[in-house]
Amino acid sequence: MPNLLLHHVSYPVRDVETSAAFYEGLFGLPRLKRPPFPIPGVWLGCGDRQIHLVHNPAGTYRTKKSADIADVHFAFWTDDFDEMVDRLETAGFGADLQENDERRMLIIREGLAGFPQLYLLDPDLNTVEVNAAPM
Repeated sequence: MPNLLLHHVSYPVRDVETSAAFYEGLFGLPRLKRPPFPIPGVWLGCGDRQIHLVHNPAGTYRTKKSADIADVHFAFWTDDFDEMVDRLETAGFGADLQENDERRMLIIREGLAGFPQLYLLDPDLNTVEVNAAPM
């Protein structure tokens, strides 16, 4: 069996620059060189992996304006969960916001996974997880 390693995740976005600014600003992801595909997009680096944001005028299929742990998502790993929570709160996200507020975070500090996790939405309602899983 060949070895496999995740290379990238790709999310549909309505506004490439708005979404790129979200990931660059909140998570410090740098832009990568991207081939001149006919569909606009941005590639972002995350360690030795990538996130691809691809222009799709319809955006995601999601309409629910709250993070959902059972929905399609990818996860960032962090070595400082509390610092990441502080960073997100400084940017206007919060666990105490109303259910349909797009900046509401779901924070699970002690869950069945055995490590802290949080979930939030990007500008296109794509769910993003941040966790401190053991490495």
